[in-house]
Amino acid sequence: MVVQSQPAALDPLSNLIKSCKPTSLFTEIPEVDLTDPAAKTQIVKACEEYGFFKVVNHGVSLELMNKLEAEAVKFFSQSQSEKDKASPPDPFGYGSKRIGPNGDVGWIEYILLNANPQLTSHKTLAIFQERSQKFRRAVDEYIVAVKKMSYQVMELMADGLNIKPRNVMSKLLKDERSDSCFRLNHYPPCPDHQLQALSGRNLIGFGEHTDPQIISVLRSNNTSGLQIQLRDGTWVSVPSDQSSFFLNVGDALQVMTNGRFKSVKHRVLADTNKSRISMIYFGGPPLSEKIAPLPTLLAEEEESLYKEFTWCEYKMSAYKSRLADHRLGLFEKTTAKRSGQISPN
Repeated sequence: MVVQSQPAALDPLSNLIKSCKPTSLFTEIPEVDLTDPAAKTQIVKACEEYGFFKVVNHGVSLELMNKLEAEAVKFFSQSQSEKDKASPPDPFGYGSKRIGPNGDVGWIEYILLNANPQLTSHKTLAIFQERSQKFRRAVDEYIVAVKKMSYQVMELMADGLNIKPRNVMSKLLKDERSDSCFRLNHYPPCPDHQLQALSGRNLIGFGEHTDPQIISVLRSNNTSGLQIQLRDGTWVSVPSDQSSFFLNVGDALQVMTNGRFKSVKHRVLADTNKSRISMIYFGGPPLSEKIAPLPTLLAEEEESLYKEFTWCEYKMSAYKSRLADHRLGLFEKTTAKRSGQISPN
């Protein structure tokens, strides 16, 4: 997800209320055990069918997750004036309510950080200077562990797709110039009486969107709210699981697989009683990396559905869009659109 924002209070609610049809709990989310020899096949199948899957036996300790969650809770529990010392985001730093520069808002406050330790913005320093080094250590240790797991997933994915060398995708995330980022989200509880007065309407924590990057790795506390959109347009709620990770295909990976994998549209609804804390690693390539379908995935005489572009070009385009926009539309080949090979997410 590409995020830019200016700080704002978490009310009023008027722009955040949406009418959303009741959703069912989705119990068929593919679960991938990274220690299972069949994991490579399961990952590919999940990416083809849903663009989304859950990972268990991932090697990241629950203690590490809980440590970072506790530090995040401490940060978001500070007074607004304290948090605003790290705002507005540039795009890194602290932001609240406003998501991007084009009018999207959500019942959310967040910290956005660069996932490369050698690249630190002054807003990032402001976040950590106001707290003990314990917070920074928790962030750094968590990112290292999640990156390692992400590389493993990407290499298993390559195995499942019969791509050689198997690091053809993971090397983009491992690159020291990788444009990856990390976000801590806090969705405060919404007062119960306010929701009841709205008779069945929902408060949007984060509006529907796809992530521009290659892959996103999410872990949240035990509060529900995340929803994904299935291929038929139905929205379903994802059961919370604080010990597992949820991974989703990003726009860049959709292009790299020439549409075989689809980036999944998702959103977050606010909870009436409990806060939701989520941690997301967004794995992106270097800014200068050219994004195009991998030649080894194109069948004989199969055409690329997308124009070649650099990650920097796509990222800049995403900054100019609204959350729900079909961002890849600008990069689809006209012939593919006419023939119906591409349909918007």
